[in-house]
Amino acid sequence: MTQTNDQIILYTSRFCGHSYAVERFMKEHNIPVKQVNIDGNPAARSEVMVINNGYASVPTLIFPDGATLTEPSLRQLRARLNIEQTSLSQKLRGIFGRNDPE
Repeated sequence: MTQTNDQIILYTSRFCGHSYAVERFMKEHNIPVKQVNIDGNPAARSEVMVINNGYASVPTLIFPDGATLTEPSLRQLRARLNIEQTSLSQKLRGIFGRNDPE
């Protein structure tokens, strides 16, 4: 498989809750992806199976450099994308307009 652009490809299935979590994570962090649903798409399903040694595991991501992540945790995604985790206290300060350090 060769990547031809600078966009991340995200293979998903409507039957996979984790796919929805990864989709939401990418949207929340404004990370553009080309989403490909493997349901009813034999070519996409076959591509995912090649990547995952015969398994149609989703979510599967392909990065522009050719690296892949299959069923990644959100921690793995943050690490791969260099996104720092926001603590609960930081989130609450943001919600209540108190972004100044204590």
